[in-house]
Amino acid sequence: MPMPAEAIERLIRAALPDARVEIQDLAGDGDHYRAIVTSEAFRGKTRLQQHQLVYEALGEAMGGALHALALETRVPGPGPSSGP
Repeated sequence: MPMPAEAIERLIRAALPDARVEIQDLAGDGDHYRAIVTSEAFRGKTRLQQHQLVYEALGEAMGGALHALALETRVPGPGPSSGP
């Protein structure tokens, strides 16, 4: 059974509350997604560690209801400059 994009976002945000999550259904079948996840929790972690945090958040859904996920993780950039 396909997994809705909203369910993926909900799982990620439950584990990473500050995350900005962008999800695209690549095949229109609810099984193949691309996710861009931006979170402060990724700062100082390797790309592998960042991806592991997301996969842990998805738990049993990965490889089950969620067949394929192209994952990109990002650390938030600096906030707006206050300027002189």
